[in-house]
Amino acid sequence: QVQLVESGGGLVQAGGSLRLSCAASGIIFSSSSINDMGWYRQAPGKARELVASITRAGATTYADSVKGRFTISRDNTKNTVYLQMNSLKPEDTAVYYCNRIYAPLWLHWGQGTQVSVSS
Repeated sequence: QVQLVESGGGLVQAGGSLRLSCAASGIIFSSSSINDMGWYRQAPGKARELVASITRAGATTYADSVKGRFTISRDNTKNTVYLQMNSLKPEDTAVYYCNRIYAPLWLHWGQGTQVSVSS
């Protein structure tokens, strides 16, 4: 059974940093481009949005709102994706999830990890 487990969230002050992790079980990360992965976030009352993505080869893209502050990476040997978040802002407050970047191939969503940034 495929499972995504996110961790690493917490409460930080504006300007602080957090590192999120997403461990995937039941799939082999490096097996196919269908496992190009992304970090998504959903703030209260807002739609879920893709903030960063990474291909299995390591190519990355970022939403304009996080560019220069967030860094996505992956370790295919550990089936894990990371999101290093620096210079956090109150508007980064959301539940963060990981999943494939291709919507028709989305895996079952994990529970996410809450990130709260105080001003």
